[in-house]
Amino acid sequence: MKNKKTRTLAVILISLVCFSGYAQNEYQDILNTTYTPADKILYEAIVAMDKKYFDAYNECDMDTQASLYAEELEFFHDEGGLSTSKPELLESLKNNICGKVTRTLIKGSIEVYPIPNYGAIEIGYHKFYNNQEPDAKSKPGRFILIWKNEGGKWMISKVISLH
Repeated sequence: MKNKKTRTLAVILISLVCFSGYAQNEYQDILNTTYTPADKILYEAIVAMDKKYFDAYNECDMDTQASLYAEELEFFHDEGGLSTSKPELLESLKNNICGKVTRTLIKGSIEVYPIPNYGAIEIGYHKFYNNQEPDAKSKPGRFILIWKNEGGKWMISKVISLH
């Protein structure tokens, strides 16, 4: 009886380990597993800013989005081209994204690199979901955000969005 319980427990534990390993490694092929932040405090600050921005993006909080974009914004999109007008970008987000698209970050994908006397570069992977087509598949896309720090206020000055 004891051997049967031990075997059952072993099968359950092995199954849990295998399943958790699968769940953690779903995007392992695109993640840089050797990355270690050079500045942990900066890393945590930028991850928090990413969350703040994309929570506003997902909730259509245009005021927060506007406050996080620098006036001299450059937005490079591999399908849409270059946009340098903050008001036009915000209007496009309001008309084409709000309530229609949701962004999720690929957990563990963010890398942050300090840029002395400027701010930081954030690199990562995320997915966008079309809320009007809930069954449509989404694949991870690479993004790069250049964060400018002006007197302790972080703002997005450049975006490179790749799909």
